[in-house]
Amino acid sequence: MNSKKHRHFAAVLLSAALLAVNIPAAAPPIAFASPAAPASPLDAHGTLRVNGSRLEDCHGEPFQLRGMSTHGIAWFPQYITLETFQTLRDDWNTNCIRLALYTDEYLGYSNGGNQQELKALVQRGVDYATELGMYAIIDWHVLNDKDPNVHKEDALEFFREMSALYKDHQNVLYEICNEPNSYATWDSVKNYAREVIPVIRANDSDAIIIVGTPTWSQDIDQAAASLLEYGNILYALHFYAATHGDWLRQRLEDCTAQGLPVFVSEFGTCDASGSGSNDFSQAAQWLRLLDSHQISYCCWNLANKAESSSVISPGCSKVAGWSQEELSESGKWISQYFRSHP
Repeated sequence: MNSKKHRHFAAVLLSAALLAVNIPAAAPPIAFASPAAPASPLDAHGTLRVNGSRLEDCHGEPFQLRGMSTHGIAWFPQYITLETFQTLRDDWNTNCIRLALYTDEYLGYSNGGNQQELKALVQRGVDYATELGMYAIIDWHVLNDKDPNVHKEDALEFFREMSALYKDHQNVLYEICNEPNSYATWDSVKNYAREVIPVIRANDSDAIIIVGTPTWSQDIDQAAASLLEYGNILYALHFYAATHGDWLRQRLEDCTAQGLPVFVSEFGTCDASGSGSNDFSQAAQWLRLLDSHQISYCCWNLANKAESSSVISPGCSKVAGWSQEELSESGKWISQYFRSHP
């Protein structure tokens, strides 16, 4: 048998042998799928709504917003960056950012601040949060003005513009008065809310709106006794762990049992001045309670100001990617707490 015939005969025998054992002569290459990127908070949970006393996601499941509040963006604009928010999302395990726009303080929106620049900062913050699939709270940060009616006309125009811009966004919430205080009563807050809420709802009929309560957003019991006549409303409770203890936690328990939908849109681990010693034991009691009721919360504050409540060390100028050594005492504690959640 010549070599050519020999090769042909061998090939025929090999083919027959392979067929006999049902093995393909040449298996196709195996394709390995690339691992999918984890879904962003917004991708996973979509449009939120208030149902009874709880916040729910697009699947009708209870959902918590957990995140950081900026300090006044007029004074600390450097933290309104994509990299900052990405650190908070990916390293700290948060899903929202609260953008604090002071109204009456020095260079506040209604007290000498450049309104166009401040609105641009808010918009930049919302845009970065949206790009990262995070939720954003636009906070009209009433404090020195005491009663939100003091700058009501500015508030109406501001929220008219913001809600027109973000009417098609799933991730934007509106906090219409941070901390009514002093002579501000629940009746005066309700009258203010009854003017501002329709302005927002004219553009975004399903917007979630957070309403502050008297005495620096502690008197949620007054809101529970006289609710606003709108849906998708959350009522703000604020606490500072070294000042507010069992008595305010009990108020929260009582109001939650009555069906009041609460959002802790600001809390600190120190005293109510924003400074003094941290009380992490009290802070842990608070957050365990909030988690047990799946109540959302934002920590005050994202800045390097020389005060206990700022989470970044005063000596650190970085705006993202902080090491533990570059955080304040409260920053180290709260970042670890956020990371402890699934």
